[in-house]
Amino acid sequence: MNFDFSNLFWIFLAVLSFLPGWQKRQIESRRLQTLRSFEQQRRSRVILLIHRQESISLLGIPLSRYISIEDSEQVLRAIRLTPPETPIDLILHTPGGLVLATEQIARALIRHRAKVSVFVPHYAMSGGTMLAMAADEIVMDANAVLGPVDPQLGQTAAASVLKVVEQKPIEKIDDQTLIMADLSRKAIQQVQQFVRTLLKDDFPNPKIAPENVEKIVHFLTTGQVTHDYPITVEEATELGLPITVGLPPAIYNLMELYPQPQGGRPSVQYIPMPYQPRPALPESTGRPLPEQSRQ
Repeated sequence: MNFDFSNLFWIFLAVLSFLPGWQKRQIESRRLQTLRSFEQQRRSRVILLIHRQESISLLGIPLSRYISIEDSEQVLRAIRLTPPETPIDLILHTPGGLVLATEQIARALIRHRAKVSVFVPHYAMSGGTMLAMAADEIVMDANAVLGPVDPQLGQTAAASVLKVVEQKPIEKIDDQTLIMADLSRKAIQQVQQFVRTLLKDDFPNPKIAPENVEKIVHFLTTGQVTHDYPITVEEATELGLPITVGLPPAIYNLMELYPQPQGGRPSVQYIPMPYQPRPALPESTGRPLPEQSRQ
């Protein structure tokens, strides 16, 4: 049997073609193992809603991942398959998404009879915050953030459209702006009503003090801040949301198995190990610099 470099080349190409599929199956296997271990530890149904690829493009067209109808179909199916007495743990990493899909998931969560916990390792903005408010407990990393849920009409905040109508004489406002203002008013009222429903959920126990409900609704839905404003753990706690700080290590392990796709060199790199305290360097005994001597 003759063996030359051309054979070696084709073997090399065959290995390269199979390698991505093998690596994908390995990651999927590790995800399932970590997920199963976390479920056994918590004795719960764990559901992941993780949106990566927040800023990628295809042929110059920007793409993004967000809460979609497909997401709501899958999450609702997972909830239906969960026995009523089994707690649900929802791990959220999302910039938000469609209002319809978000409301479907949130309503299913508040209808679940057992405890519902939402884990936020990094961020749950907009619709993600709405899902968090459907839970009995919001568990966050100390540096994680939530976001406002004020409605957006295209690229414009509904509250900003209403502000224009309030500040200008009506005879100087065009019909299209008046129509947008009418839609904005309806959108804000609808979101406020739904958020109020989430916050007043009292099964098995009230999760929000009654005196805090309207304060939370007003702050999150009326456009007091921009839509991408980060609501920190401290601010969310001060508002009265049921915040617990500190995530189980398994959550971070799961997030590592959902990496952001890299198109080139990594933008962040570090040695993944804790550094030991190092001895301090000896102080310099040389003469001071001229700038220091003049001070």
